[in-house]
Amino acid sequence: MRTVAVVGASLAGLSAARSLRKRGYDGRLVIVGDEPHRPYDRPPLSKEFLAGAIGEADLALETDDDDLGAEWMLGARATGLDRTERAVRLADGRAIRADGVVIATGAAARTLPGTEDLAGVHVLRTLDDARALRDDLARGGRVVVIGGGFVGAEVASTAYALGLDVTVIEAAPTPLAGPLGADMGAVVSALHADHGVRLLCGVGVKGLSGERRVDAVLLEDGRTVPADMVVVGVGARPCVEWLQGSGVALDNGVKCGADGRTSVAGVVAVGDCANWYDPHTGLHRRVEHWTGARERPDAAVAALLAHGAVEPAAPRPPYFWSDQYGVKIQFVGHAAGADSVTVEEGSVDDRSFLAVYRKDGREVAVLGMNQPRLFTRRRKQFAAAAA
Repeated sequence: MRTVAVVGASLAGLSAARSLRKRGYDGRLVIVGDEPHRPYDRPPLSKEFLAGAIGEADLALETDDDDLGAEWMLGARATGLDRTERAVRLADGRAIRADGVVIATGAAARTLPGTEDLAGVHVLRTLDDARALRDDLARGGRVVVIGGGFVGAEVASTAYALGLDVTVIEAAPTPLAGPLGADMGAVVSALHADHGVRLLCGVGVKGLSGERRVDAVLLEDGRTVPADMVVVGVGARPCVEWLQGSGVALDNGVKCGADGRTSVAGVVAVGDCANWYDPHTGLHRRVEHWTGARERPDAAVAALLAHGAVEPAAPRPPYFWSDQYGVKIQFVGHAAGADSVTVEEGSVDDRSFLAVYRKDGREVAVLGMNQPRLFTRRRKQFAAAAA
C-alpha cells in the first residue's frame, strides 16, 4: 500500500495510525479529523476536566515518543468514500486517494429536537462541548441531566461535587439496566440518592421551556422541573452518514467482521462507529468504550495490511469503567442474556463489592464497585477464559 487514510482523529484513529507504523507500514499516512484539535482523551471530559481539576494540555493523547510521519488534516469533514477511485472526499472539495482506508469517525451525541437555539442546553461528547458546559456550571444554579447512563451520571456527580443542585431524569424504570442489568443498575444508580441528587425514573421528557434560555424541563406526566441548565445524555449515534452509497455495509454503524474488515476490500472500521462481529455471542456489537478504541485497531490494521489473509483473533471482552461520587465502577463482558448475578465479594450496602453474571452456569460478565484490585484479577481470568 502506498497511501493509507485514517478518517477520524480521536483515540481509535490514533491507535490505528500507531499500529500501522508499529507493523512496518512506511508509506504515506493521512489522518483526517473533523474537529480542529489534535487527538485528546474523552473520559476526563465529564469528570476531571469538567470539574476544573485538569486542563486541556492534560487531555493530549500523543506522546513525545510518537513519530507517525503523518499528514494531519484537522477541521476537515469527510463527506464521501468513492470505492471506484479509492478516494475519501472532504467537505472543502479535496479528495484523498488511498489504497487502504481506516474508518474511525466515531459517534455524535444525540440531541433534543427543537432545542438548538435555546441557551443553557448542552450535550457532552467533544472538547468544545466540555468547554461550554464547564463555563455554564461556573454560573451555578439548578442542573437537570436528561439520561441516567454513565455520561449523565458522571456529569451529575461532577455537578454535585461543584455544589450545584442536581436532578437526573431517566425514561427507563431503572437506570443502567441495559449495560448492567436491572438489579445492578439499581444498585449503581442508588449513588445519586446516597448523595442527595434527585433521580426521577420511568418518565419521559416532553420538552423544554424558556424563551432565550432554558428555565424548565417538562415531563410527560405533567410535572415541571425547574432548570438553569440542562445536560442531554441520551446516547450517541454512529457518524456514518458520509458512507451512504459507498458500498460499505451499514447497520447500526459500519458492519464489520471480527477483525474490523468491512464489505469493501481495503476498508476497515474501528472505534465507536464500528459494529464488529463477536464470535462469542454470534452477534454484531458496537463497543463504545475507551479500551476497545485503543485495542481493537491493531487487529483491524493487521487485517488491512494482510489484505484479509490472516485469521482474526477473537476480540477481547469489552471493558469499561466509570467514576461517580468517589466510587470506581468497573465492568467486563456482556450483561445481556445473563440469567443470574451473584455478589461474591464485599457488600452492596457498602457500595464495595464484586458481582459475577452467569448464563447457564457460564461466567459472562463481572462488575466491581470500589474493588479495583479484586476486579483486575478477575478481569484477567475472565479474558483468559474467553480467549
